[in-house]
Amino acid sequence: MGSLFRSEEMTLCQLFLQSEAAYACVSELGELGLVQFRDLNPDVNAFQRKFVNEVRRCDEMERKLRYLEKEIRRDGIPMLEIPGECPEAPQPREMIDLEATFEKLENELREVNQNAEALKRNYLELTELKHILRKTQVFFDERLYCDADVGVYRSPLRQALESAGLYFVAGVILRERIPAFERMLWRACRGNVFLRQAEIDTPLEDPSSSDQVYKSVFIIFFQGDQLKTRVKKICEGFRATLYPCPESPADRREMAMGVMTRIEDLNTVLGQTQDHRHRVLVAAAKNIKNWFVKVRKIKAIYHTLNLFNLDVTQKCLIAECWVPALDMETIQLALRRGTERSGSSVPPILNRMETIEDPPTYNRTNKFTSAFQHLIYAYGVATYREVNPAPYTVITFPFLFAVMFGDLGHGAIMAAFGFWMCYKEKPLQAKKIDSEIWNIFFGGRYIILLMGLFSMYTGLIYNDIFSKSLNIFGSSWRNNYDGSTLQSNQLLQLNPDSKDYLQYPYPFGIDPVWQLAEANKIIFMNGYKMKISIIIGVFHMLFGVCLSLWNHLYFKRRISIYVEFIPQILFLSLLFFYMVLLMFIKWTTYGATPGHFGSQDPEIVKTSAFCAPSILITFINMMLFKHDKNTRPQCDDFMFSGQMFIQKLFVIVALLCVPIMLFGKPYFIMREQKQRARQGHQPVEGNAENGTAGGAPVPASGHHDEEITEVFIHQAIHTIEFVLGSVSHTASYLRLWALSLAHAQLAEVAWNMLLRKGLMSNDYQGGIFLYVVFAGWAAISVSILVLMEGLSAFLHTLRLHWVEFQSKFYGGEGYLFQPFSFEIILDSAGQAEE
Repeated sequence: MGSLFRSEEMTLCQLFLQSEAAYACVSELGELGLVQFRDLNPDVNAFQRKFVNEVRRCDEMERKLRYLEKEIRRDGIPMLEIPGECPEAPQPREMIDLEATFEKLENELREVNQNAEALKRNYLELTELKHILRKTQVFFDERLYCDADVGVYRSPLRQALESAGLYFVAGVILRERIPAFERMLWRACRGNVFLRQAEIDTPLEDPSSSDQVYKSVFIIFFQGDQLKTRVKKICEGFRATLYPCPESPADRREMAMGVMTRIEDLNTVLGQTQDHRHRVLVAAAKNIKNWFVKVRKIKAIYHTLNLFNLDVTQKCLIAECWVPALDMETIQLALRRGTERSGSSVPPILNRMETIEDPPTYNRTNKFTSAFQHLIYAYGVATYREVNPAPYTVITFPFLFAVMFGDLGHGAIMAAFGFWMCYKEKPLQAKKIDSEIWNIFFGGRYIILLMGLFSMYTGLIYNDIFSKSLNIFGSSWRNNYDGSTLQSNQLLQLNPDSKDYLQYPYPFGIDPVWQLAEANKIIFMNGYKMKISIIIGVFHMLFGVCLSLWNHLYFKRRISIYVEFIPQILFLSLLFFYMVLLMFIKWTTYGATPGHFGSQDPEIVKTSAFCAPSILITFINMMLFKHDKNTRPQCDDFMFSGQMFIQKLFVIVALLCVPIMLFGKPYFIMREQKQRARQGHQPVEGNAENGTAGGAPVPASGHHDEEITEVFIHQAIHTIEFVLGSVSHTASYLRLWALSLAHAQLAEVAWNMLLRKGLMSNDYQGGIFLYVVFAGWAAISVSILVLMEGLSAFLHTLRLHWVEFQSKFYGGEGYLFQPFSFEIILDSAGQAEE
């Protein structure tokens, strides 16, 4: 319970481990995840540490596993997830067996891949030769004619070869290189070549990349050895593959038959090779996840052991670590288990150490509170043992969001989405979706659920559901809006001074009739939401200042209570909390009941809304020590008796708090320094600025050796920040009103411009039109009013917590507790892979 409201008490310990038991003990601590080790060899190079060879062996095993994983993924073989709990870290002697297994698998797979690549290359060459023989036969057989002298059919190309002494080469080239290849041949050979090409219809597999490529067959005719050399160089430059092609048809047919036979044989061998490769990969896929976990655990253990020191006998390892004080017994048990596993007879020794170093900050969280804790850490990690804002943020964050996002319908959509993510939590986690945006939403699923639920509550308060209202309890207003009223005034205006108001309030939230009062609805809602925003803001800031008192009491900073907390709480209360009280006085004192405005009774007139003063003008006059006389003679000048005197007293006391905040702390520090100097630099008894709480070291003020001028400058900055911030922060809470108004108006525009027109349409065409319009309205509602407006309200809520609330008490100058934990290491490795 203590770590929920304040970080865990941490202890610096020294750990002595026997060399033979160190591995097993560190393994047990990694499973526990409650120890943060310090590096005792910061000046030693990573390659000169004791266990560097073991780390290198783990790196090599991890490389081999990544190679296996890549091959498994390339074949689309599913890798079995680890059933139940993760396997424990294997013993050091098991590393040899793992290395042998991985070496055998890698060598076998590489040999299979090399053989398969060679077979595929041979298969590609034979396939290309097959297409060349087919296409060249077509080239030679084109436009056959009958030779009457010999009584046979002849081809013009064949006759040209026989009569003119032409040579030819045939080959295969990538299809996209054909145009450039043809131009180069024409220019380099001066048009003395004849090129014929035909496309290969089916794509061919490239053995090196396994990509499907499209190629074309070509045949080039030329005359003379000089052109032959030039043509071959051009083919080589374009990476065209040349193949032997016999001149006679009989030789070509014979070669084609031999090629087909070899292709069939290659297909058989390739099938057997792929089957063997698949069997190897399927067997590896069953265990690869377990292997990854084991290797990463071994590597993490040796990385941690490299942080330790060796004693002079080289038989004992010494470590320093931060541990939560409450878990000392649990850690001792884990060390004993590790010693028993290793078979060592010497028990480990864990000693507490005294230190003035600031410990790390550790807040225990669960799946519900972790998201809120991360919102706090995004601003800054809490100083050790200071108040943790997270448990209060669980309520205040979704509530302030809901004040800006108050809509029952939109809140229900958001709550349904959050509930779905929470309900399907385990299946969604198992899917490991690789999307940054999705992971952000899923990580904040409980925040989204609460924001939706709170928005539904404020939507009921505002009586707003998709810009419409719910008449649950019946309106407190009488309907006095008839045809004559409609002709004279198109807009309904509600007047509580008239008999239309039944003189009893709506039981819960806003009366639904205000949705129809287009003449003064915005004026009424503006006044209501603006005052509510200021009231919430002042209470939120006062709560933040009160939390600073909890810090001062815990750290025994007595001076800070007198010269910081008391002046701050007085300054806020006497000025801004007083303004909140004026709002409640105005609400309870002045009213609008029938007969108030027309009454002749002066007492009734004085309490009517006619005489109600402006809170803003009253507050400004209070700060200026002035008072504007009421221009209405029948109204009083003040809201209550003695108001002017009380206001002047409040302002004077508030102004006196400023020099106390400015000079109080430097004065006490200066006096303390003089006292220490007179006592010969001996510590002063009862030092209020430095102490311990609960046996743990706590942050000291650190002012003993500071220059007094630096203290004055530091205190002046904080005082000016608080005084000016009190004004600006109070005004900043008006964003609650502004965003709530903007959200309501956008929802009303979406309704009036889209869905209202669809609902007013008639006949069957109206049904089709309504279907289309509803789709558009729903898309706008989800994308703009829920997503974009929700993101805007979320960011504004975040700012109100970080700046307006946490600045009152939260230092955020600590550093996070980062324990040696296998769970964290494996999760980080999994995310890096994804």
